[in-house]
Amino acid sequence: MAYGMTYNEPILLTNLCRNVAATVQEYTQSGGVRPFGISLLVGGVDDGVPALYQIDPSGAYYEWKATAVGKNAKSAKAFLEKRYNDKIEMEDAIHTALLTLKDGYEGVMNGKNIEVGIIEIGGEFHKLSPSQIDDYLAVIE
Repeated sequence: MAYGMTYNEPILLTNLCRNVAATVQEYTQSGGVRPFGISLLVGGVDDGVPALYQIDPSGAYYEWKATAVGKNAKSAKAFLEKRYNDKIEMEDAIHTALLTLKDGYEGVMNGKNIEVGIIEIGGEFHKLSPSQIDDYLAVIE
């Protein structure tokens, strides 16, 4: 909010991630502990180009085309490396994301216990409805 008030434009995703990472890193350096104990994935659009960043508890941040964090991140990243390409269509991207999630998911996935968000090139964000998610899941099963 302060950035927008100062510069009269929205903050670029790269700047936002750099600022958050700097704050996380400052707490790590000054306190000797890592109070932000999780990684954070931040997605958005910078100047019309989709971007995805990962901010680690250490304060390091990385830009990715596709990635995963959490319990089965290593196998999920390996799966994404095989399936992702720069020319992937939205339908295929949704299927790939759901297949990646399903690989390490404990329990039954359905539209009530997972969410799928889409950021369009223009920057518009929307979530799929539970019934849309169920339709996608029916195709991949």
